[in-house]
Amino acid sequence: MMRQLLLTASLIALVTVAGCGKKSEESATQHERSVAVAQNDDSRSAPDISIAAAPGVAFTYRYSFVLPDKSIAAAQEGHAAACEKLGPSQCRIAGMRYTLLDDEQITAELDFKLAPELARNFGKEGIAAVEKAAGRLVNAEITGDDVGATIDSAKRAAAEATAQLNEIEAKLRAGGLGDRARSELEAQAAHLRDQIASAKISKVGAEAQLASTPMSFDYTGDIGFSLGGNPVADAVHSAWGSFSAMIWFVLLAIGVVLPWALLSALLIALWRSRSGLALRRFLRGKPKAVPTESD
Repeated sequence: MMRQLLLTASLIALVTVAGCGKKSEESATQHERSVAVAQNDDSRSAPDISIAAAPGVAFTYRYSFVLPDKSIAAAQEGHAAACEKLGPSQCRIAGMRYTLLDDEQITAELDFKLAPELARNFGKEGIAAVEKAAGRLVNAEITGDDVGATIDSAKRAAAEATAQLNEIEAKLRAGGLGDRARSELEAQAAHLRDQIASAKISKVGAEAQLASTPMSFDYTGDIGFSLGGNPVADAVHSAWGSFSAMIWFVLLAIGVVLPWALLSALLIALWRSRSGLALRRFLRGKPKAVPTESD
Protein backbone atom coordinates (compact mmCIF):
# COMPACT_ATOMS: atom_id res chain seq x y z
CA MET A 1 0.00 0.00 0.00
CA MET A 2 2.89 2.35 0.78
CA ARG A 3 4.30 1.67 -2.68
CA GLN A 4 0.98 2.59 -4.30
CA LEU A 5 0.72 5.83 -2.29
CA LEU A 6 4.24 6.89 -3.22
CA LEU A 7 3.60 6.05 -6.87
CA THR A 8 0.42 8.15 -6.81
CA ALA A 9 2.24 11.09 -5.23
CA SER A 10 4.98 10.89 -7.87
CA LEU A 11 2.45 10.88 -10.70
CA ILE A 12 0.66 13.93 -9.22
CA ALA A 13 3.94 15.81 -8.90
CA LEU A 14 5.02 14.97 -12.47
CA VAL A 15 1.69 16.00 -13.99
CA THR A 16 1.64 19.25 -12.00
CA VAL A 17 5.23 20.15 -12.91
CA ALA A 18 4.57 19.39 -16.58
CA GLY A 19 1.56 21.70 -16.57
CA CYS A 20 3.46 24.42 -14.76
CA GLY A 21 6.40 24.17 -17.15
CA LYS A 22 4.11 24.51 -20.15
CA LYS A 23 2.35 27.49 -18.63
CA SER A 24 5.68 29.16 -17.76
CA GLU A 25 6.92 28.66 -21.32
CA GLU A 26 3.73 30.17 -22.76
CA SER A 27 3.95 33.12 -20.35
CA ALA A 28 7.61 33.74 -21.19
CA THR A 29 6.83 33.55 -24.91
CA GLN A 30 4.06 36.13 -24.53
CA HIS A 31 6.39 38.46 -22.61
CA GLU A 32 9.12 38.11 -25.23
CA ARG A 33 6.65 38.83 -28.04
CA SER A 34 5.43 41.89 -26.16
CA VAL A 35 8.97 43.14 -25.69
CA ALA A 36 9.83 42.42 -29.34
CA VAL A 37 6.84 44.39 -30.59
CA ALA A 38 7.39 47.28 -28.22
CA GLN A 39 11.11 47.58 -28.83
CA ASN A 40 13.41 48.29 -31.71
CA ASP A 41 16.44 50.53 -32.21
CA ASP A 42 14.24 53.65 -32.46
CA SER A 43 11.78 52.90 -29.66
CA ARG A 44 14.34 53.38 -26.91
CA SER A 45 13.87 57.14 -27.16
CA ALA A 46 10.74 59.04 -26.34
CA PRO A 47 8.71 60.17 -29.38
CA ASP A 48 9.98 63.54 -30.54
CA ILE A 49 6.81 65.60 -30.11
CA SER A 50 7.32 69.31 -29.49
CA ILE A 51 4.88 71.37 -27.47
CA ALA A 52 5.04 74.02 -30.16
CA ALA A 53 3.59 71.50 -32.63
CA ALA A 54 0.43 71.11 -30.52
CA PRO A 55 -0.47 74.40 -28.81
CA GLY A 56 -3.28 74.17 -26.32
CA VAL A 57 -2.85 70.41 -25.80
CA ALA A 58 -2.17 69.13 -22.28
CA PHE A 59 0.02 66.03 -22.54
CA THR A 60 0.31 63.07 -20.18
CA TYR A 61 3.42 60.88 -20.40
CA ARG A 62 3.73 57.26 -19.26
CA TYR A 63 6.88 55.16 -19.65
CA SER A 64 7.24 51.47 -18.74
CA PHE A 65 10.66 49.94 -18.05
CA VAL A 66 12.02 46.44 -17.51
CA LEU A 67 15.30 46.20 -15.62
CA PRO A 68 17.04 43.91 -13.14
CA ASP A 69 15.08 43.72 -9.90
CA LYS A 70 18.09 44.73 -7.84
CA SER A 71 18.44 47.94 -9.89
CA ILE A 72 14.86 49.21 -9.52
CA ALA A 73 15.33 51.00 -6.19
CA ALA A 74 18.45 52.80 -7.45
CA ALA A 75 16.68 53.79 -10.68
CA GLN A 76 13.76 55.20 -8.71
CA GLU A 77 16.08 57.16 -6.46
CA GLY A 78 17.98 58.52 -9.47
CA HIS A 79 14.80 59.70 -11.19
CA ALA A 80 13.56 61.29 -7.97
CA ALA A 81 16.87 63.06 -7.51
CA ALA A 82 16.71 64.42 -11.06
CA CYS A 83 13.28 65.86 -10.31
CA GLU A 84 14.43 67.41 -7.04
CA LYS A 85 17.38 68.99 -8.85
CA LEU A 86 14.99 70.92 -11.12
CA GLY A 87 13.26 72.49 -8.12
CA PRO A 88 9.62 72.43 -7.00
CA SER A 89 8.56 75.08 -9.51
CA GLN A 90 9.71 72.87 -12.40
CA CYS A 91 9.19 69.33 -11.10
CA ARG A 92 7.30 67.81 -8.18
CA ILE A 93 7.00 64.16 -7.13
CA ALA A 94 3.29 63.34 -7.04
CA GLY A 95 3.45 59.70 -5.91
CA MET A 96 5.65 56.67 -5.39
CA ARG A 97 5.11 52.89 -5.11
CA TYR A 98 7.54 49.98 -4.49
CA THR A 99 6.16 46.42 -4.30
CA LEU A 100 7.95 43.10 -3.66
CA LEU A 101 5.86 40.21 -4.99
CA ASP A 102 5.79 36.64 -3.69
CA ASP A 103 8.07 35.34 -6.45
CA GLU A 104 10.74 37.91 -5.50
CA GLN A 105 9.82 40.10 -8.46
CA ILE A 106 9.71 43.86 -7.88
CA THR A 107 7.33 46.37 -9.41
CA ALA A 108 7.42 50.09 -8.77
CA GLU A 109 6.02 53.41 -9.95
CA LEU A 110 7.03 57.05 -9.71
CA ASP A 111 4.73 59.94 -10.66
CA PHE A 112 5.78 63.52 -11.46
CA LYS A 113 4.28 66.92 -12.24
CA LEU A 114 6.57 68.74 -14.68
CA ALA A 115 6.78 72.07 -16.40
CA PRO A 116 5.50 71.33 -19.94
CA GLU A 117 8.63 72.60 -21.67
CA LEU A 118 10.81 70.19 -19.63
CA ALA A 119 8.71 67.03 -19.91
CA ARG A 120 10.12 65.70 -23.19
CA ASN A 121 13.79 65.99 -22.18
CA PHE A 122 13.08 64.68 -18.69
CA GLY A 123 11.55 61.55 -20.21
CA LYS A 124 14.54 61.03 -22.50
CA GLU A 125 16.98 61.42 -19.63
CA GLY A 126 14.93 58.98 -17.57
CA ILE A 127 15.13 56.39 -20.36
CA ALA A 128 18.89 56.88 -20.66
CA ALA A 129 19.32 56.33 -16.91
CA VAL A 130 17.39 53.06 -17.09
CA GLU A 131 19.50 51.83 -20.04
CA LYS A 132 22.66 52.56 -18.04
CA ALA A 133 21.25 50.27 -15.34
CA ALA A 134 20.95 47.40 -17.89
CA GLY A 135 17.23 48.09 -18.33
CA ARG A 136 15.06 48.83 -21.31
CA LEU A 137 12.05 50.88 -22.32
CA VAL A 138 9.18 48.52 -23.22
CA ASN A 139 6.31 50.98 -23.60
CA ALA A 140 5.95 54.71 -24.18
CA GLU A 141 2.53 56.33 -24.16
CA ILE A 142 1.77 60.03 -24.65
CA THR A 143 -1.84 61.15 -24.57
CA GLY A 144 -3.17 64.66 -25.08
CA ASP A 145 -6.24 66.61 -24.05
CA ASP A 146 -7.19 69.64 -26.17
CA VAL A 147 -7.76 72.01 -23.27
CA GLY A 148 -7.11 74.99 -25.57
CA ALA A 149 -10.56 74.44 -27.05
CA THR A 150 -12.01 74.34 -23.53
CA ILE A 151 -10.32 77.66 -22.69
CA ASP A 152 -11.62 79.32 -25.88
CA SER A 153 -15.14 78.01 -25.26
CA ALA A 154 -15.08 79.26 -21.65
CA LYS A 155 -13.89 82.69 -22.80
CA ARG A 156 -16.69 82.95 -25.37
CA ALA A 157 -19.31 81.82 -22.87
CA ALA A 158 -18.10 84.33 -20.29
CA ALA A 159 -18.04 87.17 -22.86
CA GLU A 160 -21.57 86.45 -24.07
CA ALA A 161 -22.93 86.16 -20.55
CA THR A 162 -21.16 89.38 -19.53
CA ALA A 163 -22.67 91.29 -22.47
CA GLN A 164 -26.16 90.08 -21.59
CA LEU A 165 -25.60 90.92 -17.93
CA ASN A 166 -24.52 94.45 -18.81
CA GLU A 167 -27.72 94.99 -20.79
CA ILE A 168 -29.89 93.72 -17.94
CA GLU A 169 -28.08 95.85 -15.36
CA ALA A 170 -28.52 98.90 -17.59
CA LYS A 171 -32.29 98.28 -17.73
CA LEU A 172 -32.41 97.87 -13.96
CA ARG A 173 -30.55 101.15 -13.44
CA ALA A 174 -32.85 102.99 -15.85
CA GLY A 175 -35.83 102.30 -13.61
CA GLY A 176 -39.49 102.58 -14.62
CA LEU A 177 -40.02 98.82 -14.30
CA GLY A 178 -42.85 97.06 -12.61
CA ASP A 179 -42.23 94.73 -9.73
CA ARG A 180 -42.75 91.64 -11.87
CA ALA A 181 -40.44 92.82 -14.66
CA ARG A 182 -37.76 93.85 -12.20
CA SER A 183 -37.92 90.43 -10.48
CA GLU A 184 -37.56 88.63 -13.79
CA LEU A 185 -34.57 90.74 -14.80
CA GLU A 186 -32.90 90.24 -11.44
CA ALA A 187 -33.38 86.47 -11.74
CA GLN A 188 -31.85 86.53 -15.23
CA ALA A 189 -28.94 88.59 -13.94
CA ALA A 190 -28.28 86.08 -11.14
CA HIS A 191 -28.34 83.20 -13.64
CA LEU A 192 -25.89 85.01 -15.92
CA ARG A 193 -23.54 85.67 -13.02
CA ASP A 194 -23.55 81.92 -12.26
CA GLN A 195 -22.72 81.20 -15.91
CA ILE A 196 -19.82 83.64 -15.82
CA ALA A 197 -18.45 82.10 -12.61
CA SER A 198 -18.73 78.57 -14.05
CA ALA A 199 -16.93 79.63 -17.24
CA LYS A 200 -14.11 81.16 -15.19
CA ILE A 201 -13.72 77.97 -13.15
CA SER A 202 -13.56 75.87 -16.33
CA LYS A 203 -10.98 78.23 -17.81
CA VAL A 204 -8.80 78.17 -14.68
CA GLY A 205 -8.91 74.37 -14.55
CA ALA A 206 -7.91 74.04 -18.20
CA GLU A 207 -5.07 76.53 -17.75
CA ALA A 208 -3.84 74.53 -14.76
CA GLN A 209 -3.69 71.42 -16.98
CA LEU A 210 -1.55 73.28 -19.47
CA ALA A 211 0.75 74.58 -16.76
CA SER A 212 1.65 71.14 -15.36
CA THR A 213 2.41 67.94 -17.26
CA PRO A 214 1.87 64.57 -15.51
CA MET A 215 4.50 61.88 -16.12
CA SER A 216 4.65 58.32 -14.75
CA PHE A 217 7.53 55.85 -14.70
CA ASP A 218 6.53 52.19 -14.28
CA TYR A 219 9.27 49.74 -13.30
CA THR A 220 9.07 45.94 -13.62
CA GLY A 221 11.71 43.40 -12.64
CA ASP A 222 13.26 41.20 -15.31
CA ILE A 223 11.74 37.93 -14.01
CA GLY A 224 9.79 36.51 -16.94
CA PHE A 225 11.44 38.87 -19.45
CA SER A 226 14.40 38.28 -21.72
CA LEU A 227 16.44 41.45 -21.96
CA GLY A 228 18.49 39.96 -24.80
CA GLY A 229 21.82 41.15 -23.49
CA ASN A 230 23.17 37.78 -22.33
CA PRO A 231 21.55 34.64 -23.80
CA VAL A 232 23.54 32.35 -21.51
CA ALA A 233 22.34 34.22 -18.42
CA ASP A 234 18.78 34.16 -19.75
CA ALA A 235 18.99 30.39 -20.29
CA VAL A 236 20.41 29.80 -16.81
CA HIS A 237 17.74 32.05 -15.32
CA SER A 238 14.97 30.14 -17.11
CA ALA A 239 16.42 26.77 -16.11
CA TRP A 240 16.69 27.82 -12.49
CA GLY A 241 13.10 29.05 -12.53
CA SER A 242 11.87 25.71 -13.92
CA PHE A 243 13.97 23.75 -11.41
CA SER A 244 12.66 25.85 -8.52
CA ALA A 245 9.08 25.30 -9.69
CA MET A 246 9.67 21.55 -9.92
CA ILE A 247 11.12 21.36 -6.40
CA TRP A 248 8.27 23.45 -5.03
CA PHE A 249 5.58 21.25 -6.52
CA VAL A 250 7.32 18.02 -5.50
CA LEU A 251 7.57 19.25 -1.91
CA LEU A 252 3.93 20.32 -2.05
CA ALA A 253 2.86 16.88 -3.28
CA ILE A 254 4.94 15.20 -0.57
CA GLY A 255 3.45 17.52 2.06
CA VAL A 256 -0.05 16.57 0.96
CA VAL A 257 0.50 12.80 0.63
CA LEU A 258 3.01 12.10 3.42
CA PRO A 259 0.65 12.56 6.46
CA TRP A 260 -1.88 10.17 4.92
CA ALA A 261 0.84 7.67 4.06
CA LEU A 262 2.14 7.74 7.65
CA LEU A 263 -1.38 7.33 9.01
CA SER A 264 -1.97 4.34 6.71
CA ALA A 265 1.34 2.73 7.77
CA LEU A 266 0.42 3.20 11.43
CA LEU A 267 -3.00 1.60 10.95
CA ILE A 268 -1.46 -1.34 9.08
CA ALA A 269 1.12 -1.85 11.85
CA LEU A 270 -1.61 -1.80 14.50
CA TRP A 271 -3.77 -4.21 12.48
CA ARG A 272 -0.89 -6.71 12.22
CA SER A 273 0.11 -6.45 15.88
CA ARG A 274 -0.96 -8.94 18.57
CA SER A 275 -3.65 -6.56 19.74
CA GLY A 276 -4.90 -6.28 16.19
CA LEU A 277 -4.89 -10.08 15.81
CA ALA A 278 -6.88 -10.47 19.01
CA LEU A 279 -9.33 -7.85 17.83
CA ARG A 280 -9.82 -9.64 14.49
CA ARG A 281 -10.44 -12.94 16.25
CA PHE A 282 -12.93 -11.27 18.54
CA LEU A 283 -14.74 -9.69 15.63
CA ARG A 284 -14.90 -13.07 13.83
CA GLY A 285 -16.28 -14.67 16.97
CA LYS A 286 -13.34 -16.99 17.60
CA PRO A 287 -12.42 -17.17 21.30
CA LYS A 288 -8.84 -16.99 22.29
CA ALA A 289 -7.23 -20.45 22.54
CA VAL A 290 -7.03 -21.75 26.13
CA PRO A 291 -3.73 -23.46 26.92
CA THR A 292 -4.06 -27.20 27.92
CA GLU A 293 -2.35 -29.01 30.83
CA SER A 294 0.10 -30.53 28.41
CA ASP A 295 1.12 -27.03 27.36
